[in-house]
This record gives sequence, structure tokens and C-alpha cells, in this order.
Amino acid sequence: MELIRRVIKHNLALIGVIILIPMFLCALCAPFISPHDPLEPDMKNILAPPSMEHPFGTDSLGRDVFARIIYGSRISLLVGFVSVGIAVLIGIAIGAISGYYGGIIDEIIMRFVDLMMCFPTFFLILAVIALLEPSIWNIMIVIGFTNWMGIARLVRAEVLSIKNKEFVLAAKAQGFSEKRIIFRHIMPNALTPVYIVATLGIGGAILTESALSFLGIGVQPPTPSWGNILTQAKDNIEVAWWLSLYPGLAIFLTVMGYNLLGEGLRDIFDPRRRYQVE
Repeated sequence: MELIRRVIKHNLALIGVIILIPMFLCALCAPFISPHDPLEPDMKNILAPPSMEHPFGTDSLGRDVFARIIYGSRISLLVGFVSVGIAVLIGIAIGAISGYYGGIIDEIIMRFVDLMMCFPTFFLILAVIALLEPSIWNIMIVIGFTNWMGIARLVRAEVLSIKNKEFVLAAKAQGFSEKRIIFRHIMPNALTPVYIVATLGIGGAILTESALSFLGIGVQPPTPSWGNILTQAKDNIEVAWWLSLYPGLAIFLTVMGYNLLGEGLRDIFDPRRRYQVE
């Protein structure tokens, strides 16, 4: 309840929540909100402009763009949460081990992290996806496995600052196992920056999925995705402006919502800035 109160009092976080709530409702209630089947073609209404029957117009196969954007929100949210969840799990495990044990283990792990961070992430994703069959599950796994390095560094820094505090030394003196000390005593106090980075990372994952789908190696048609709707917009930009406007707005608003919420959480959790939102 305290966190909710602070979010409500923080302007940026509140705006982010107001933007994201309709997105979640659209994704959860898509079968009830959508006026048409997103996969059903209508040859009588090919590239029809926005109207009462089709609020966002239709695409080159006569499919309702509004329905496809609503169902596409499910893909975007699924990719965002699952890929960031994979990155968070990997980053927490590697960062905790590196920070707690230190020494040669820390040195080896951090040099591997530095090596991974040298690769341009998007081009690394492109290379891996090109070798695999394009599918939503492969996209989520690849995005997750190429975005854990920053989280690992954050967790390592937090563990290094916590592991020599009195409550951790007391746990060691009582003979608790290292596993219990790491995951019961250290990690609950080291995850605050992870919440912020994960929130911001969801927006980045949605952008990455949209870019891959736009390039034709992401979510494959006929499954609706904001990115592959934009691919059709590229081919019909001169005669169907609505194909680029509405999915572009959906991507923009969703990513902005997560970024605003992430920035708000940063202010809320940072003791140096907390006075600004209390």
C-alpha cells in the first residue's frame, strides 16, 4: 500500500500507470473488445479507411486493424514480461554469485560480462534469430539471453555493499548455509534497482520485438503483431496512412508508459529523491 501511495503521488509514475492500464485491459479482454476476428479477411474492404465499422481501417487483406492491434498487444506484453523475466533470473543468479564469492570467481564472471557487452545487442539477436526458426518463443528466449548483463552488474554491486553488513555477518556466525545467506538475507535487500531496470527493460523488449517483426524475422503472419502491421504499412504508405499511424502510436504509448513508470520508481526507491514524491 505504501508503494501504491507513492506511485499515485509521483506524477511521472502515475501517468505511466494511466497509460499502461488500458493496454493491459485490451490484452486481457481482447476477445470481448475486438469487433472483428483479427485473422478474417474481407475482400470487399481491402485498405478501407477508418469508419464506424472499422475504426482503424483495414489492411491489404481486408482484416480489421483495430482488432489486430488489440490482439497484437498480447504479443507485445508476453514478449516484454517473459524476455525480461529470463534476463532478470540470469542476471540475479550471476550477479549474486559474482558479488558474494568475489576473488577469481568474480574476475572470471565480470570479464565474461564485459565480453558479452561488447557485442551490439540488436545485431547479436539478429544473428541468432537468423539461425533459428522465427517464432515468438525463440524471440523471447533470445532477447532474455542477450539482456541480462546490466542486471548482473547491478546485483553484483548491491551484493558487494551488503555482504559485510552486520545482519549478514550474524547469519554467517549462526552457521547458515551460503545458499540461505545469499537468497534469504542478501538478495531481498539487493533487488530494488532490479525492479527499476526490469520495468524499463519491458519497453525495450517490446521495441526489439516490433523491430524484428517489422524486418520479417519476428512474429510471423498471420499472427497479429504491431511490428508486422507496420511491415504492411511500409508497402502501402502512400494509400493507407492508418496502417502506420495506429500501430506506431500503440508502440509509442506502451514504451513511454513503461519508461515513465520506471523513472517514477527510480525516484520513489532512491532515498536521495524520495523527498520529492512524499
